Amino acid sequence: MAKKTTKKLVKKDMTCNPNDCKGGCTYGLGALGAAIYYISAATGFWVGVLGVLKALVWPVFLVLEVLKFIGA
Repeated sequence: MAKKTTKKLVKKDMTCNPNDCKGGCTYGLGALGAAIYYISAATGFWVGVLGVLKALVWPVFLVLEVLKFIGA
């Protein structure tokens, strides 16, 4: 006869601990800050929508500016 096995479901901790902050937490906070910045600087509705889209890809702008700064 086959043995019945039981599996325990492990609840994953989804909190952002400052001592154990990984890339997703940093990206999320950066995207939120970028969205706030772009929306507050927007002069119209569609400029604000464009700002939200820019906020989703803010690391691209960061890397581009760093590469310009170091002359690469």
